Amino acid sequence: MCLGIPGKVVEIRHEHDVRMGKVDFGGVFKSVCLEHVEEAQIGDYVLVHVGFALAKIDEEEAKRVFEVLEQMGELAEVRETPSNLPFTYVGNSS
Repeated sequence: MCLGIPGKVVEIRHEHDVRMGKVDFGGVFKSVCLEHVEEAQIGDYVLVHVGFALAKIDEEEAKRVFEVLEQMGELAEVRETPSNLPFTYVGNSS
């Protein structure tokens, strides 16, 4: 199943002319391509699939989706952060 995971943009930068961001997935921080959601700013929530932000969503919707995914046990992949990624897990594991 393909899932879009909601996350909060906490940093925006450019890498090799590509708009990238540091996105917080409930305490897990990952690098995400923001090229497809040019309007996303720091503090906005985006829906992310395989490292690409696909849409900007509001905070309430992001929280609802995240809670449902957590209840379904579908967040294990987000919590497994390889050590070679630029951002790492800093929250509590569940």
